[in-house]
Amino acid sequence: MTVLLGVVFGLTAVALIASVPFVRLARRQRAMLALLQGADDLEQLLHRTREQMLAMQALVDQLPSDINAQAQASLQNPQGIQNALRDLLEHRLWISRHAPTASLDQLQIAIGALQRARQPVAAQLQRLEQAGNELRQLTEPALEQAAREPASLRRTVPSN
Repeated sequence: MTVLLGVVFGLTAVALIASVPFVRLARRQRAMLALLQGADDLEQLLHRTREQMLAMQALVDQLPSDINAQAQASLQNPQGIQNALRDLLEHRLWISRHAPTASLDQLQIAIGALQRARQPVAAQLQRLEQAGNELRQLTEPALEQAAREPASLRRTVPSN
């Protein structure tokens, strides 16, 4: 009986020791998946933000130029989105060149960097969507009423 317990204990110890590399490999694979998914999510978020900016621009275009000048200036400068897409490309290049040989700690750092980059973009998109909804609520009734007014009383909106 004691010999049998010793054999079972020995086999259990060997199995645990043999499973360590597999556990490490599984952690590394999860980190790689999280890194790739984070890059994809950030790219999708950046494209959604750019689309929302274009939609906002179309909405702002309906307003008289004396009202929409500042909004137009903000919306016509997509440089922030372009810079973020360029930064994301650098992240993807790092992933393709270094991730296969990177340590788990390095992968975790890269995941954290993508998460930190995503937060301000997500906040900006939320503010854009909220501003767009508020602007729609304010302008649609005014535009509908203006359409009902006689042409001689309508305020002209110069094309930008």
